Amino acid sequence: MTKTLNNQYRITHTTEYKYYGPVSLCHNIAKLLPRDTETQECKSTEITILPRPEVLDEYEDFYGNKVIYFAIQQEHEALTVTVKSDIVKKIAANPEFNWYARAGWEEIKQLIQESTEYIDARQYTATTPMTEYNTDIKNYALLSFAAGKTLLEAATDIMARIFKDFAFTPGFTTITTPATEVFKARKGVCQDFAHLAIACLKSLGLPARYVSGYVETLPPPGEEKLVGVDASHAWFSVYIPGMGWMDFDPTNNTIPGSQHVTIGWGRDYTDICPLKGVILSSGPHELQVSVDMRRVG
Repeated sequence: MTKTLNNQYRITHTTEYKYYGPVSLCHNIAKLLPRDTETQECKSTEITILPRPEVLDEYEDFYGNKVIYFAIQQEHEALTVTVKSDIVKKIAANPEFNWYARAGWEEIKQLIQESTEYIDARQYTATTPMTEYNTDIKNYALLSFAAGKTLLEAATDIMARIFKDFAFTPGFTTITTPATEVFKARKGVCQDFAHLAIACLKSLGLPARYVSGYVETLPPPGEEKLVGVDASHAWFSVYIPGMGWMDFDPTNNTIPGSQHVTIGWGRDYTDICPLKGVILSSGPHELQVSVDMRRVG
């Protein structure tokens, strides 16, 4: 029997907009509700929106992510969206790997491209504006994907190289910065490193997807954890036949486990943007996001 390691978390994600002028109408889409996966269960989720919306609807998008649509039709000067979620992570202490984990990546690529069994995975081989690649990115990828190397080994290697070769630099990029610019600048943040890794895999015809979520940050020994120091996070996932999707975190050079909580996934950031919308207003606004992730139980 395979042993599992269980972590329980209470996650509070608060997004605050302050408008420098009255807003008479806003329409918003929130993707902030963690989904159930093979390694996590969302025990409960509570969303609080202030001012209270006149229209509120919940549905699933094309990728199965939980979506909240809401509209506020009264004049307001601030918007606060708070989501509280209770999550149980279930990770195998000694995961078992099958033949596919030992097969060469070229063999797996051919299998995915030719078998109708993997049609769903093939949709993640197409590029998007943020995961487009060029010759430089493909050559960079090939340094990890040598002939005969397993997909698991190659994906682990590209994760480690991005961690080593690229500097974590907040503020340098935006949510629309393409992987080609990140590669040229050799710096960015977690979403940029995920986009770059995805571009590397797509340059070789392999399916890869963008994962949005949270990662637990631990305080130094003997110190109390501060409230709100955690943040939204992003990593990439690779499809391995017979195993399913396997996650890799290039920002931290680690395979996500019990300390990573998944909200959802898509082709890139735009498919799983936490909160986006349109407002009817003539003034600027200020945004503040706070995430608190704590172990419970």
